[in-house]
Amino acid sequence: MPDLRDLYQDVILEHSKAPRNFRELSAANHKAEGYNPLCGDHFTVYVDIDGDSIRDIGFQGSGCAISKASASMMTQILKGKSTAEAEQLFARFHKLVTGAPTANGDQTELGKLAVFSGVSEFPVRVKCATLAWHTLHAALEGKQQTVSTE
Repeated sequence: MPDLRDLYQDVILEHSKAPRNFRELSAANHKAEGYNPLCGDHFTVYVDIDGDSIRDIGFQGSGCAISKASASMMTQILKGKSTAEAEQLFARFHKLVTGAPTANGDQTELGKLAVFSGVSEFPVRVKCATLAWHTLHAALEGKQQTVSTE
């Protein structure tokens, strides 16, 4: 599996160096801030929701390669999805990065997010991978306080 690990590392590094949807959305009608005090990762997630559909999504901030790549890939996969689908993907993603048992097909539905499967081997990095997702969840719920991984 070393070749697969190398590919996964390449995808994460590429998204970290050139994150997708790394921008503030002026049209956002939902936003939240997330912060990981252990390592200093800090992101704001902006979401433009039309009805129950995520019309557009972006993020800004700073963080390690894993947190930035996770935020980048999250924004790509969620554009056009319903808020319910976003929550379901977050639940599946969380299981993946924590090493929790998953149902058949969960990894397939995650698509490219499967590159984060190795994070479960490094529990301290789980918070890096899930920061943007927790922040998205807070934005969808309209929470105003900063989301913390602690």
